[in-house]
Amino acid sequence: MICIKLLESLVDAFGPSGNEEAVRKLIYKKIRPYVDELRVNKLGNLIAHKKGHGKTVMLAAHMDEIGLMVKKIDDNGFIRVSPIGGIEPMTLLGQVVKLLKSDGSVICNGVITFGELHDGSEIKAPPRMDYIYVDTGLTKQQLTRKGIDIGTYIIPDHKFRTLGDKSIITGKALDDRIGCYMLIKMAEKLKNYKQLNIYYVFTVQEEIGLYGAKTSVYEISPDWGIAVDTTFATDSDIQKGPKIGSGPYLTVKDSEIIANPKIDEHIKALAKKNRIPLNLEVVDFGTTDATNIMLSGGGVPSTILSVPVRNLHTTIGVASMVDVQQAIKLGVLLLKNPPHHL
Repeated sequence: MICIKLLESLVDAFGPSGNEEAVRKLIYKKIRPYVDELRVNKLGNLIAHKKGHGKTVMLAAHMDEIGLMVKKIDDNGFIRVSPIGGIEPMTLLGQVVKLLKSDGSVICNGVITFGELHDGSEIKAPPRMDYIYVDTGLTKQQLTRKGIDIGTYIIPDHKFRTLGDKSIITGKALDDRIGCYMLIKMAEKLKNYKQLNIYYVFTVQEEIGLYGAKTSVYEISPDWGIAVDTTFATDSDIQKGPKIGSGPYLTVKDSEIIANPKIDEHIKALAKKNRIPLNLEVVDFGTTDATNIMLSGGGVPSTILSVPVRNLHTTIGVASMVDVQQAIKLGVLLLKNPPHHL
């Protein structure tokens, strides 16, 4: 059963790279009934272990989201920012943001702007990141008294909601709270399954360097692994690829790795046998936690199962719950029917 409220709570939680505590606490509570062990490692990854008798598999979804950080506070109180992860500056303009304490609670609100937009001058070119700033309406002294300083996190303030078609969802951090949601639901469906030794790993700092997956794989030493993530939807009038709602994506190659062909072929066969729509992708940019899973230790056969998201790597994406459901179904089938001879 799809629980959209769970996904809503995950998406709306604040969890930029390096400050994933609020998301981690939520996932800990939700996945606890379905696993045998839970621990948080030194870097902050949440590792949920479902004990079994077979080979060890690691499924990774990252908790962190893109965002901004205070880089400098001008004398007039305007806050200059540094990006956390890849963000196109143009997509930030005019957005309301929240400035966060170290524990993830909100200090105050602000609006993102830049000089020409601020005073109504002619805009001749899209601004660079170092041109934009956050206007809180406060002076530098007032900001300081509130505890806002260099290093304070800034997150765009968007709420999860459905669109005209109630199966179409939108919100911040769909990358990769969708993946976190999928792992929780897979764990729920496999709570009595013991034919594999399963680690559901919720990683930190994926957006800035895939760091969480790298540290976790050394602790787990999996026989094979899957990154459960999101990918760029290609259904614009430019690319004209499969529309969202046409099924999850399986990555053959991204900018860093070529996925394990045996796992990919096995997943393709499972999808075909069970009439689950599946799209294949080869991309020239971007990568996932699968890169550091695959390249850790002596090498771990890995691939990437993704849900397509429109406007990925902006602060508000669009996705289909149909794709999410199909990806969960395929993930469960894969664990119940794992590949052999890897």
